[in-house]
Amino acid sequence: MAVVFRFVDKSGAVKERFIGVVHVKETSSASLKSAIDNLFAKYGLSLKRLRGQGYDGASNMKGEFNGLRALVVGENNAAYYVHCFAHQLQLVVVAIAKKHFEVGDFFDMISTLLNVVGASCKRQDMIRENYRRKVQEGISRGEINTVELFSTIIEVLEYIQNEGVEDSKKRQAYGLLKYFHTFDCVFYMQLMLLILGLTENLSMALQRKDQDILNAMSLVESTKGELQKLRDNGWDSLMNKVSSFCEKHNAEMLVMEDVFVDPRKPRRKTNITNLHHYKVNCFYTILDLQLQEFNDRFTEVNTDLLICMASLSPLDSFCEFDKEKLVKLVKFYPDDFSYGETLCLEQHLDIYIDNVRRDERFKNLKSLGDLSCLMVKTQKHLAHPLVYRLLKMVLTLPVATASVERCFEGIMSNDEKKERKSDFENSEDERRTRFRSLKKKEINASTKFKHSLKKERRKSDVRVSSVSIEDVRDVEELQAVDEFRQALVMEELLPHKHDD
Repeated sequence: MAVVFRFVDKSGAVKERFIGVVHVKETSSASLKSAIDNLFAKYGLSLKRLRGQGYDGASNMKGEFNGLRALVVGENNAAYYVHCFAHQLQLVVVAIAKKHFEVGDFFDMISTLLNVVGASCKRQDMIRENYRRKVQEGISRGEINTVELFSTIIEVLEYIQNEGVEDSKKRQAYGLLKYFHTFDCVFYMQLMLLILGLTENLSMALQRKDQDILNAMSLVESTKGELQKLRDNGWDSLMNKVSSFCEKHNAEMLVMEDVFVDPRKPRRKTNITNLHHYKVNCFYTILDLQLQEFNDRFTEVNTDLLICMASLSPLDSFCEFDKEKLVKLVKFYPDDFSYGETLCLEQHLDIYIDNVRRDERFKNLKSLGDLSCLMVKTQKHLAHPLVYRLLKMVLTLPVATASVERCFEGIMSNDEKKERKSDFENSEDERRTRFRSLKKKEINASTKFKHSLKKERRKSDVRVSSVSIEDVRDVEELQAVDEFRQALVMEELLPHKHDD
């Protein structure tokens, strides 16, 4: 189990720090809770000081009654739970493929494509070379923006179909070529590009380490608004892209006024047009499903807590400021504000809001994190300590668990990082040179070993007594053999049955 702490430092900035990886014998909530207690005790920390907890959504973590979340809240009511926003977004996007069969078929074909093309280094090289050639041609014609990977994929699939060695791969290539030229493929490809394009910006924003919960919810609402606009006004634009793509790549194009024919039951009359099927049954249905998933997934944060937090927002010169809601927000943290401090804050809020609205430096702030840093920089955190304390409570609520993944990447050694660099960072020439060098060393080591065996066999023909075989293998060459094996394993070029 990996643990990351989120806190506000002395400068008012939000920080996330990786504490460590804790070994657990089992993944039950009780075992995880015990591990966390031990970790807190190790660093002299108290669970009572916790003001938020966030996990990736596993049932043993987020269970309302028996999960780790519930066990922590049992000791500390102010440790409000937040389901990782990035993980929720992933579930929202994946739900389309699971619940809409046509979209699921599209992604199944993409998965098959990756297996057919990506399983061979030679085919990957063909894609890169063809794509490089097309980019150069596009630059020479001044049409670099029109270069697409689709035509390159088609060329490689045609090569596999005609020149491939394995019959199974040739059949798969034939099926992929047939599907990629259908109207369904082009339609769902263009639609998913639009949806994934909208959600990608949200995904990148949610993974920022300094993201606050209020801004994250605002971004979610903005993305939902864009999806609603796409549903209401995006049909014509989508069909223009589909028509243009079909014409450019000689793909199938349907007449929208014709009667729709269900490919699964071509003899049965559907009594609907192609326009009705693709616009109502597909376009509207998919976007409605996406919007519904957004509404269902992003509701696990306490609604009253979010409403009250909005009153701290510095946007538009603190236009959301509401004194009553901030007083109510204080009651969510009874251990941090005494009864006297609550009464004092109620009187002090009027002074605070007047002070920051008069200050020109506070007029263009975009987030709670910006407000926190500027309060420290201008020493207003000393003039308004209760407001600043309340602001820190809100900022410590976690948004995403992306820091955990980033920490695991940082744990990797430099050698592991070098092995896992993308092909864009390590050129193919370097990889080929390294493979040839390792292969040559492996052959030399193997030849020497076989030679020593043959030499000893010739001696054993003369001798009657048993002899020991002299091992003349070089240590460095043995290491080279092992490196070559590791390289093959990393590239998935060494089948398990041959790894002897």
